[in-house]
Amino acid sequence: MNATMIQFFHWYSDGNGQLFTQAKDCAKYLKELGITAVWFPPAYKGAGGGYSVGYDPYDLFDLGEFDQKGTVPTKYGTKAQYLEACKTLKKNGISVIADIVLNHKAGGDEKEKFHAVKVDPENRQQNISEPFEIESYTKFTFPGRGKKYSDFEWNFQCFSGVDFAEGQEGIFQVIHDHGDGWEEMIDDEKGNYDYLMYNDIEQRNPFVREELNHWGKWYHDQIHFDGVRLDAVKHQSPQFYQEWLQLLRSNTGKNIFAVGEYWAPGQLDLLQKYIEATEGSMSLFDSSLQQNFHTASLAGENYDLRTVFDGTLTLADPIHSVTVVDNHDTQPLQDLEAPVEQWFKPIAYALILLRENGYPCIFYPDLFGATYTDKDKEGNDQEIFLNKVEKIEELLKARQYFAYGLQRDYFEDANCLGWVREGDGEHKGCAVVLSNKDSYEKPMEIGIQYAGQNFYDYLGWFDTQVTVDENGWGNFPVPAGNVSVWVPV
Repeated sequence: MNATMIQFFHWYSDGNGQLFTQAKDCAKYLKELGITAVWFPPAYKGAGGGYSVGYDPYDLFDLGEFDQKGTVPTKYGTKAQYLEACKTLKKNGISVIADIVLNHKAGGDEKEKFHAVKVDPENRQQNISEPFEIESYTKFTFPGRGKKYSDFEWNFQCFSGVDFAEGQEGIFQVIHDHGDGWEEMIDDEKGNYDYLMYNDIEQRNPFVREELNHWGKWYHDQIHFDGVRLDAVKHQSPQFYQEWLQLLRSNTGKNIFAVGEYWAPGQLDLLQKYIEATEGSMSLFDSSLQQNFHTASLAGENYDLRTVFDGTLTLADPIHSVTVVDNHDTQPLQDLEAPVEQWFKPIAYALILLRENGYPCIFYPDLFGATYTDKDKEGNDQEIFLNKVEKIEELLKARQYFAYGLQRDYFEDANCLGWVREGDGEHKGCAVVLSNKDSYEKPMEIGIQYAGQNFYDYLGWFDTQVTVDENGWGNFPVPAGNVSVWVPV
């Protein structure tokens, strides 16, 4: 069966501890759609307590179990609810993907004094002060948890940089015993982009690495995840993650799937360098393909669909590509905002769900819809409505039942693409046509084995059927600005 992941949250997911319960209640529905893996948000206590989306991690060992940061449950629920959701999904044959945030920590319990150097935010290699003493929240003692699960206490030696110093603003590189300067990154953006936010974890510190390795095995043993989504790998050493994943797989005895977030649209070379540096131990999200979808959706009929895979990881290295149409960072009102327009989403989903390359990940609002309010760039409240993608359930089921076997492309028209999947011994195939302009009828060879058979439009746009001729060819129509999927009667 084709693998399909869902990101089961978005940046503005409802709080009040409901997400894990919803996931448990949706398990059978997700299975029916052919979803094989659920990517949950960071499930540990954040500095924002019950309001934290999860990317401001405070205590990795608090999965909604301890009274910390003003709450016992996280935004998404209690530890008991989390465990029950994971258990129910796995009973339904759905894997659990855990979101791992090891780049930084936030919400320290106590301040410490130590020496640091202030750096230029636009060029972190450029010092703009001499070493001097600062005071910052770098001590993490976790008073609500105590020493349960781990007695490790974090201090300034565990961090390479901070963005808070008493009485000052800026980025401060910590002077400590575990390496000079920032860790080396793949890219030289901002001089060195090791530092991203909050207290940047110093992964060269052997005690930190030991603690993070211990935590990885502990976390697995709590929820028995089958894969990990690694946050902000752009800002972390590939050598660290190569080691961390190797030990995680060894300690659990499982070939844990891993996908990293290296968001660099139009910079395929950087993704390839990171994959090479980790010796292929993780996949990456195809940020360039998502950007192409965004651009195509804005350009309409002026976009040449034949170029949609140009410069993408899916084309260059499909084995290591996880494909998305949108995610929590690209949705409206986020810093990396690049949403795909609603009319184009069925086309984009056809391109990631019904082709042979890439591991597709659908986005929660595209299946369930979402409404939220936040500040726009001018500071005004803006209400956002994200509608469920038209025909998304049919596209998912088409992937589950028909998107198998030899793929034959018909990419000769700038405004109309088509391809066929011939099927395999267990599944019938399909013919897919999409247009960003007018309605079309595209002749394609589906295979001599289908000679004389009728095909119907699985998405329900057409009442008529297509008969395959004696040579295995058919003329498959598509509505204007849409997609059609033709399958055997």
